[in-house]
Amino acid sequence: MAGMKEQQFIEEKPLLPETRGQDTEMENCETFVPVGDWKEHDIDTPYGMLHVVIRGAPKGNKPAILTYHDVGLNHKLCFNTLFHNEDMREITKHFVVCHVDAPGQHIGAPQLPPGYQYPTMDQLAGMLPSVVQHFGFKSIVGIGVGAGAYILAKFALIFPDLVEGLVLLNIDPNGKGWIDWAATKLSGLTSTLPDMVLPHLFSQEELMNNTELVQSYRQQINNTINQFNLQLFWNMYNSRRDLEMNRSGTVLNAKTLRCPVMLVVGDNAPAEEGVVECNSKLDPTNTTFLKMADSGGLPQITQPGKLTEAFKYFLQGMGYIAYIKDRRMSGGPVPSASMTRLARSRTASLTSGGSMDGSRNRACTHSDSSEGVGQVSHTMEVSC
Repeated sequence: MAGMKEQQFIEEKPLLPETRGQDTEMENCETFVPVGDWKEHDIDTPYGMLHVVIRGAPKGNKPAILTYHDVGLNHKLCFNTLFHNEDMREITKHFVVCHVDAPGQHIGAPQLPPGYQYPTMDQLAGMLPSVVQHFGFKSIVGIGVGAGAYILAKFALIFPDLVEGLVLLNIDPNGKGWIDWAATKLSGLTSTLPDMVLPHLFSQEELMNNTELVQSYRQQINNTINQFNLQLFWNMYNSRRDLEMNRSGTVLNAKTLRCPVMLVVGDNAPAEEGVVECNSKLDPTNTTFLKMADSGGLPQITQPGKLTEAFKYFLQGMGYIAYIKDRRMSGGPVPSASMTRLARSRTASLTSGGSMDGSRNRACTHSDSSEGVGQVSHTMEVSC
């Protein structure tokens, strides 16, 4: 294809063991956290109770991995496939993992009372500091999908010192216009709630083919999530405002995400345009854009292996995950192989420059965009 080329990144030297807080537990598999042992908590916040599920305990200066699901889902429907992936387990057993469910969205949640005022998107973000404080996290690396990505981005804008990195799938930083809002209200008069939510989650191709995955999620959205609660969350997400962020130098007093960000979207996903728009608002020196082939609207479900590989290198770029034991080899821990078949984006709108150094400390993530001049582009499209 014109303007595109495949480029393979090879590690020139082994990744160094971690130096943060002299935490070297990755080198000793006896210190790994068991895969099971999840614990549920209901945490009181300024905007109501929040249901979370956590495994492990904070380790030194390591961040917690905190997830937030999309509208129409909960942490199980959104992230089980990804976090049960064997390669992802090799990563997450080194970290405390915390799944957050939006109010009233977890499996078995009681119906919210009549007249309940569902938290705004800003308030949902404002509930997360209570989670961080409750468990004593120093900071988090967030993984959010759709509405959850929007909430985590808002959280990082308000509380930048609590967020070390973000993996944002299917994020749309823009609020709905009056025409889109009216269309959503009109469709609500003629469609069931699951049928309204599904086009938000899946690509048109997946919906047209009525794949087994779409059928399964239609049934689970209808049967496992309280429909009254879901309607409240759905209405609030569709009432969101634009994320107030712009790339440095584009507007006066521009504000954007200060931490490393990896933007992810599947090919032909309904959120593709929004993710591209978000990329244009972020600092190009610490932003990575991945468009994943053959993944549809939910890459974390249809291509968990690819996303796990990308996440591994995202953490390595932050100075974490010094070594990962290759389960396919009988020897000891080895430096992880580099991701391959990463095709450069053709369009300037998707280009983000950044350093390819394997270990980057916290201070480096707050650089101005001018520091990225002449550096290697971080924008890439996963074509494998």
